[in-house]
Amino acid sequence: MRLAQLLSALLAGLLFGSGLILAGMTNPEKVRAFLDLGGKWDPSLALVMAAAIAVAMPAYAWSKRRGTTLAGVPVALSVRRRIDRQLLCGSVVFGIGWGLLGVCPGPGLVAAASGDGGALVFVAAMSAGMLLAGRLSRQ
Repeated sequence: MRLAQLLSALLAGLLFGSGLILAGMTNPEKVRAFLDLGGKWDPSLALVMAAAIAVAMPAYAWSKRRGTTLAGVPVALSVRRRIDRQLLCGSVVFGIGWGLLGVCPGPGLVAAASGDGGALVFVAAMSAGMLLAGRLSRQ
């Protein structure tokens, strides 16, 4: 990997992590408050998601047309459109975990990088689940 690619990835990761922290998405209580439609619902997470989509959509469309990143690396976008059992099962497991813990992979990694013990356990469990899913999908 070239130095420009590494620096680009580092900058993108720092920007993404900083955005998650500023938006409060690394706070599981804020996430659970968003999911609590019958209680003290906090809609701010929906605004964060809408803003992220608004920023990502033009960049996604541009990279799809261009075919390469600014560093010249080919862009490999998924072309799968079929809803299958694997997609449904993964979505259900993700949703249950997100609802119970108030943490999803991106914010979990950011919180783990800060040394949060619960987030470290989450990342270890997530990694084990990914390894297991990879092995099961090959069989």
